[in-house]
Parts: sequence; C-alpha cells; structure tokens
Amino acid sequence: MTLARSLIRRRRAPLVAVAALLASLLTAPLSAQAQTAEDNRRIVREAYEAWARGENVFARVLSEDVVWTIHGSDPVAGTYVGREDFVERASVPLVSRLVAPIRPEVHRIWAEDDTVVVRFSGSTTTTSGAPYHNEFVWIFTLEDGKVTRAEAFLDLAAYRTVVENNEPLD
Repeated sequence: MTLARSLIRRRRAPLVAVAALLASLLTAPLSAQAQTAEDNRRIVREAYEAWARGENVFARVLSEDVVWTIHGSDPVAGTYVGREDFVERASVPLVSRLVAPIRPEVHRIWAEDDTVVVRFSGSTTTTSGAPYHNEFVWIFTLEDGKVTRAEAFLDLAAYRTVVENNEPLD
C-alpha cells in the first residue's frame, strides 16, 4: 500500500500544479476587470466631489471626442460628438441661466468593467430667482481614465423651463 500511495502522490503533484496554474490564469482577467471598475468608480467619484466643491471637471474627465447622448423628446435630446459640441449646445444653454453652478448630490455609484452609472440630484437658483432642481442618471464609459461615451437621463421639462424662462448671464 505504501508504494501505491507514493505513486498516487507523485502523479497528483503535477496535476495540482497544473490546476493551480489554470486557476490563476482564469481568475487574472477577473481581478484586472475588478480593478478597472474600481479605478473608474474612483475617477468618477472624485470628479463629482470636485464638482460639488465648485470645480469645472468636464475638461478634466471628458475626452475631447466624447460621444454624449441625452435621452428624451426635448429638442436638447440627441447625440453630441465632442466635448465642445456637448458643452456649447447642451450645457451652456442651461448653465448660463443659473446664478450658481449646479451642486450634485450623489445618491449612488455603480461600476462594472469600463462602465460607471451615477444616480444624483442637483439644485441651484436660476437668473430669475426661481429654484432649479433635477434628478439625473448618467452612464459613463471610460477608457484610460477619460469618459469616452455618456448617456444622460434627466427631467428635460425642468431643463426646458429654465432655458425658456430665464435670461442668460453675460
């Protein structure tokens, strides 16, 4: 019996080594993906924290050729190609009619692979003195630490009310 056990142990050792190697190869991409998701979550969380402090984070986190889609049926809904296009045609019409920047309040951030989803609300005052409040869900795709794609869901009627009923600041 001792000889039989010795043979089994000798044959088992290479199998255990192969199994360990396969396990490490199979789990490596998963841990790399988890790290990427956590890195992306951190990048987005830090950007929202900076935004809440009043910093302009768009130039820092959006790639120059970002593709930003606003979902809905309002005229502002659609796809904007490039950071400048998004800022000029979607952001400026709103923020130019606000006396202070929107301060985001993040409710939750989810991250998986290269995608980060942020559920947040934002409030400020318009140039006419009326309050502005909106609820948002933004979905980001990140590559190399920059947002390359974004999808935005928000109350476009509230956006439209600000744009139509307030004069822009000079």
